[in-house]
Amino acid sequence: MILHLSFRNLFRNARRTIAVLLTVALGAGALFSFKGFINGILDDYRENTVHAHYGHGQINTMGYRDTVYEKPWKYWIKDSKSLESYLSKKEEVEYVFPRITFSGLLKKGNLSIGGQGEGIVAKDEAEFFHSLNIESGKALKNEKNGIMLGKGLAKALKAKPGDSLTIYVNASNGSINDAKFKVTGIFYTGSQDFDNRMFRVQLKSAQSLMKTSSIESISIGLKDHNEWDKFEKGFAKDYSKLEATPFNVLDKVYYQHSVDWLNTQFAVVQVIIIGIVLLGIFNTISSSILERKQEIGNLRANGESVFDVMKLIVTEGTLMGLFGTLFGIGLSYFVLMTFLHHGIKLPPGPGLTNEMFISFKFNWKILAQVFSVNFVVVVIAASMAGVKVAKMSIAKALRSY
Repeated sequence: MILHLSFRNLFRNARRTIAVLLTVALGAGALFSFKGFINGILDDYRENTVHAHYGHGQINTMGYRDTVYEKPWKYWIKDSKSLESYLSKKEEVEYVFPRITFSGLLKKGNLSIGGQGEGIVAKDEAEFFHSLNIESGKALKNEKNGIMLGKGLAKALKAKPGDSLTIYVNASNGSINDAKFKVTGIFYTGSQDFDNRMFRVQLKSAQSLMKTSSIESISIGLKDHNEWDKFEKGFAKDYSKLEATPFNVLDKVYYQHSVDWLNTQFAVVQVIIIGIVLLGIFNTISSSILERKQEIGNLRANGESVFDVMKLIVTEGTLMGLFGTLFGIGLSYFVLMTFLHHGIKLPPGPGLTNEMFISFKFNWKILAQVFSVNFVVVVIAASMAGVKVAKMSIAKALRSY
């Protein structure tokens, strides 16, 4: 009976009901859209970090990342082949990328620039690290003495695809080694610091320059990024002298700080939107209930308790919250997926040099979060508006006009 009466009461003043529903829908739609936008940014940041730099995580010897060594190659991974074989058999792991990093002096003609090199198995990495954008030339794959240069480094060297240059390094045995390379391509990731100093060569070429057969790190590509905790837990049991570090820790400044900042920003915006919705609904529902004081007085005179009256008012608010929230979320999703499904072009973010196309990305968690928050706000607003009239004395309510 309460539900039936509440539903009928919604049509007593159609204009006021529509006003409440639109207020609720506006709040739900704004929250849903903004959360989808933030989620799209975070997904783009994650994909760029994973597929341009680190993979889903990285393996080093225990404590290696947090310690500065005079001769770091002494603390590299010695028996890398057995470790790579173990990783390849893990069900969560799809890609295994052994790497070493080293400092080198790049010389082209009369120009000499210091850079940070990565020795990689280029053929294996080309497919996974697709966020490594090629500005000119082509990605390094099978070229034995090929080299890829970061955009800023190539500009400083005035190098282009097809040019030859020489790299000089201080090898692990103390000697100065050099080797000639041919530029296959110029890349950029959008991170100016990375693009200004990094170059990539084949792993065997890097090991030959450094006079070592060890591996500094192994980057991991998972089948699903949500499986990192499972992988890390199993790996820690089998290899106590090695440590696996997720990409968000490896790139704390770029990725994790961005995540924390954007989540905090969303929380602030969410509070503002909730406050506006709460006040708007409270004002509209209050006006509606004040017009029904005589009706509420009659209900009380006929034996209905304050609790019964509040149930009626809260049920009406619940129905408006349900319909308004669903309408707002549904309309927002339709508009965004119809007119903005290609995303929004944004200027370069902090620390980046390339523009981003951000798509609105939604999941069931976002839907549940927005729906529950908006729904609860409507119920609270209806309760606040109804409690004063419901507790009014019967005589005073009946004398109201």
